[in-house]
Amino acid sequence: MAKTLNRDGVLRLITCGSVDDGKSTLIGRLLHDSQAIMDDTLSTLANDSRKHGTTGAGEIDYALLLDGLEAEREQGITIDVAWRFFATPRRRFIIADTPGHEQYTRNMATGASTADLAIILVDASKGLLPQTRRHSFIASLMGIGHIVLAVNKMDLVGFDEARFRAIVADYAAIAERLGFPGFTAIPMAARDGLNLATSAAEMPWYDGPTLIAHLEGVELAATDASGPLRFPVQWVNRPDAHFRGYAGTIVAGQVRPGDPIVTARSGKATRVARIVTVDGDLPHAGPEAAVTLVLEDEIDISRGDMLVSPEDRPAVAQQFAADLLWLDEDALKPGRSYLLKSGPLTTPASVTLLKHRIDINTLDERPARTLAMNEIGLANLETTAPLLFDPYGECRDTGGFILIDRYTNNTVGAGMIRHALRRASNIHLQPMTVTQAQRSALNGHQPAVIWFTGLSGSGKSTIANLVEARLAALSCHTYALDGDNVRHGLNRDLGFTDADRVENIRRIGEVAKLMADAGLIITCSFISPFRSEREMARQLVGAERFIEVFVDTPLSLCQARDPKGLYAKAASGELRNFTGIDSPYEAPEAPQLHIKTQDMSEADAAEAIITWLRARDIIG
Repeated sequence: MAKTLNRDGVLRLITCGSVDDGKSTLIGRLLHDSQAIMDDTLSTLANDSRKHGTTGAGEIDYALLLDGLEAEREQGITIDVAWRFFATPRRRFIIADTPGHEQYTRNMATGASTADLAIILVDASKGLLPQTRRHSFIASLMGIGHIVLAVNKMDLVGFDEARFRAIVADYAAIAERLGFPGFTAIPMAARDGLNLATSAAEMPWYDGPTLIAHLEGVELAATDASGPLRFPVQWVNRPDAHFRGYAGTIVAGQVRPGDPIVTARSGKATRVARIVTVDGDLPHAGPEAAVTLVLEDEIDISRGDMLVSPEDRPAVAQQFAADLLWLDEDALKPGRSYLLKSGPLTTPASVTLLKHRIDINTLDERPARTLAMNEIGLANLETTAPLLFDPYGECRDTGGFILIDRYTNNTVGAGMIRHALRRASNIHLQPMTVTQAQRSALNGHQPAVIWFTGLSGSGKSTIANLVEARLAALSCHTYALDGDNVRHGLNRDLGFTDADRVENIRRIGEVAKLMADAGLIITCSFISPFRSEREMARQLVGAERFIEVFVDTPLSLCQARDPKGLYAKAASGELRNFTGIDSPYEAPEAPQLHIKTQDMSEADAAEAIITWLRARDIIG
């Protein structure tokens, strides 16, 4: 199965590198020298150059052709990804100008995800920079097979050959470390068009191709249409009772009527009856064809399933290892539930283990418990539903995914799957004779997890203790889990970083789940500051058993109480990452019970909870 996405002879390329290395200028000049700029556009560009240009009076600033956002022109940097189409007599091109600033690494990754070739620009006067390494590393992760090292601004170093050779030697070490099969180095001065379309007399020592000549001659690996079929189902097309088809885009392989086919998830087999399009049926279809497949048999298929070749099926697993590029200002929190989107399938997922992060300056692997924005690492992930995939190195379309924050809906990470964690397939649930319903009947009440959340000093533990005492007096089987108590044993190895807080709640959620399965009523008193982790606990336990109680006490009152002296320590700087002071608290949006301690006593709050439980037949 081909690694590239090229399917039509068009060369898709990306320019990347650090800020001010000349990416936008390079593309603008390429468009100009390939006569891809219309006369009226060129006239507008000349006017814009007088207003925003940085090249000097009377000269055209080709970067402005790409830096179309007003903010880009004011700052002199690229922010968004700019796509341009141009052609020479020998080839057509789609080129993406991506931002050099570290803040916009997500935009670079977007451009790289569909590229066949990457032009890595380096300012000859500055040499290799951290962003050069970062973009090169991302290009390697994204499976880009062709690299051009464009050593730009050679005019600033007097067209010095030794300087060019030194930069090439430095980059060769990076290319070898990243596993690039090779790269082409070209010295140039993009502003003046030197070595872009025509050879530069200023650099007679360079006898290689110009940039355009090299791009025209790059040989692309054609998608192997004879490889295994991959057809993710995007939509079940059933306009009436007489027609059922499965719509999607073929991402690899090809299909013909009569071909045997299986659903990757269930393994159910059938054959292709028809290949339907708006223009009529097709005798065959290959990569990137958007079609509707009609099958000979009625089998259970839904959006997110994949129709594949019987002899070569993708991996089906809930646990896998993946390279992860983190894109959000809020750092990765292992154990937190995110949404993973791969093709048409979206499923909850979490990072179960961060194995290491990459030190961009050295490309070494470093131990890490989280990833900050724009950091790259290797992680193990787990999904709630089986994922269908091929390793990213074999197929980009089925091996890539993004992670989405469940509350903000922001894309927070991009991943490239390496392999399934096969050892997980040896673990199975052991059926038990005694059921949860039987345990509840023996106890005489329904199981429940009463989750008290609120600031430190809000009164959570006090109210929870009163609730448990009242339940015990009613002969209920109970247990109390308290934030301080569990940190003396089960969670004694955890600190108070955001990542540790997530793991703290994940473990408590798992314990509460087991206790609820035993038929108990469990009170859980934890600050649990993040909505995502409270939702994770709800999902672990089951929404029907999870009762969120928001003990709502103003911060000023909690500080005045300060029963453990923690607010005083936080104010003096002795205690870091303290919720409400230098770490956020995300209040519940729709708790089952909202206890405002300014309006009722702790005893009244406990009685209100008991009344709530009775009204819902959890207790008698």
